[in-house]
Amino acid sequence: METEITLHITLLAPPAGVDFGLQRGRGHHYETIGIQRSTGADLTFLCTLPFPLRGPFVQGPPTGRFLYLDIGTAAGQSGSPWTRRLKVPLTGLTGDHPAYQTQIPGQARDGGPTCATPKPFAGWTPLS
Repeated sequence: METEITLHITLLAPPAGVDFGLQRGRGHHYETIGIQRSTGADLTFLCTLPFPLRGPFVQGPPTGRFLYLDIGTAAGQSGSPWTRRLKVPLTGLTGDHPAYQTQIPGQARDGGPTCATPKPFAGWTPLS
């Protein structure tokens, strides 16, 4: 039976002045939705997905599903010095709860926005 789950993704203190948004679609045929410009405070993105995981937001093979957060010019921000994507793993989601949350540091070691796959990834916790 297919259900829906809502994901709450919080980026902790990403660098100010950078746009972030959820990627819908793949390859060169995608759009960035829910774009938010960071002020240095936490940013939260919500995404509702069918379970089992699939649909226009879901990337990767069945054994390694993930979402992308587009950053800077990848999110459509003109003149940004950043062109990055953050890969948010969907591992550990069971569909037993209607909503899950995760937190990811928003700033990388180079002082720019976190990108690639966060290591270590804190995982998902159910919301009640």
